[in-house]
Amino acid sequence: MIFLKKILNFYINASVHVAFAVFAFVRITEQYLEISYDKNLDYFIFFGTITGYNFVKYAGVAKLHHKRLTSNLKIIQIFSFFCFLAMCYFGFLVKFKTVLFTLPFVVLTVLYAIPFLSGFAKNLRQISYLKIIVVAFVWAGFTVVIPFVNASEIYNYNVFLLSVQRFLIVLVLILPFDIRDVQYDAIFLQTIPKKIGEAKTKRLGLGMLIFALLLEYALNLDAVSKNVFMLFFFLVLIFLMRAKINQSKYYSSFWVEALPIIWWFVLLGFHN
Repeated sequence: MIFLKKILNFYINASVHVAFAVFAFVRITEQYLEISYDKNLDYFIFFGTITGYNFVKYAGVAKLHHKRLTSNLKIIQIFSFFCFLAMCYFGFLVKFKTVLFTLPFVVLTVLYAIPFLSGFAKNLRQISYLKIIVVAFVWAGFTVVIPFVNASEIYNYNVFLLSVQRFLIVLVLILPFDIRDVQYDAIFLQTIPKKIGEAKTKRLGLGMLIFALLLEYALNLDAVSKNVFMLFFFLVLIFLMRAKINQSKYYSSFWVEALPIIWWFVLLGFHN
């Protein structure tokens, strides 16, 4: 049991779980926009997510404690290095045009972790309210815009609507994390729950979810996809409303991040 718990913790801490969530969003986009599955692009995004997230989470820690890193962090660093190599390998197999389109989102990811404001004392993560917007924008970019660009399809309104919907969904999925982190965030970091409170944060999330639902019915999709989204809608709503400051260890980091994976699996099951 202890061994399995260590595996689960590594799976979460090494950002593999969040990478599967991003991968699931990409596969959903492929179904929604009727884009052909591109293994090289999907794996490029999967390994890129692990590399990017671990860079954001551990770059500062490694710099401060390089000589006395814990064994777990060292393993994650080694794992991240091999994921970086895998990302580069699949990146070489992806269209050059597609890789160019990823650059703005990559730059935002780097600036999210590296201080470049206020005399190189602040990064995007430390600017009130901007943190959640940057993350949602990057997720929407990598999981909707990049697959569409790679497919070289003719632009249509479905792409725009799906991008906005994905942006809203990711915003809502971040809220349980922000509610959890109220007790840990620095005083100067004014997240939405710290500014307006837990109850109003949940009402805001509900409003964004309803807007995302309306966009689902505005998209030109089959009835099965819309019905599956309704299931996803209620699952997200339940987890949002049950989120609290003193939540269980895996509530947000595992269960909330698993929701896009569940959405994809159910969608895949119905379409098969």
